[in-house]
Amino acid sequence: MLEASVLKTVLAAQKSEITEHFIYQRLAGWVRGGENRKVLERIAADELGHYNFWKKHSERDVSPDRWDILRYVWIAKIFGITFGLKLMENGEGKAQKVYDKLAAAIPQAKDIEKDEAEHERLILNMLKESRLEYIGSAVLGLNDALVELTGALAGFTFALRQGSLVAAAGLITGIAAALSMASSEYLSTKTEAQGKSALFAALYTGAAYFGTVFILILPFLLLKNPFVSLGISLCSVVLIIFGFTFYISVAKDLPFKKRVTEMLCISLGVAALSFGIGFLVRHFLGIDV
Repeated sequence: MLEASVLKTVLAAQKSEITEHFIYQRLAGWVRGGENRKVLERIAADELGHYNFWKKHSERDVSPDRWDILRYVWIAKIFGITFGLKLMENGEGKAQKVYDKLAAAIPQAKDIEKDEAEHERLILNMLKESRLEYIGSAVLGLNDALVELTGALAGFTFALRQGSLVAAAGLITGIAAALSMASSEYLSTKTEAQGKSALFAALYTGAAYFGTVFILILPFLLLKNPFVSLGISLCSVVLIIFGFTFYISVAKDLPFKKRVTEMLCISLGVAALSFGIGFLVRHFLGIDV
């Protein structure tokens, strides 16, 4: 018989394994590509084997976490299977610490820990998604839009001091810049011959830029006070940076804190500098709107 504390931990591990079994199983039926499906089916079978191993020790049946199944399957479908699986595998990193604790009472737990490490290695190398192949193009469009348009809106706000004028100027600037960035990315990708579609690279760049333009300009279209609108836009910049950097850090295994700090410093620094330029332009040119 297991001690009460050990039994509780075993049941938690058992629940985790059966939950992940169903997640991998469902994704295996959904994902395209025979090799990817085989890997997912193999991992699903391993997770079921782990569940049965823990069941021998607990002597109980455990139901899967239906919410986790639904959550991770939909995350994978919406944001990409690589992001969804890596996000889940980050949770398995915590599970390995649980196995270390259980190894004192159940030595075979070490074997399961090795299997989990193998799962992570397989997932890191298994998938090729178009959205990840073109993520560099999306990053280019997003970064440029955040830096350029944040600065432009800050400058326009102090120089013009009228929401509709700021929105009009920002929209014209943003659309022109989005088309310019998309064209540049098309020519760059076509010249470098990286095996990517130049058209898709341009579309990803342009879409990321224009989407950011729309989000940042929207407050100026809805509110009368341009300074309040600018504050909301700057908050949107912070949220976009945090969200997109988190996505990239998970999908591409990049450091989150360093990248998000760099982006925040650059975007907000340019905004502050442009706000000052707007003040100088208004003062020396005598703009009175």
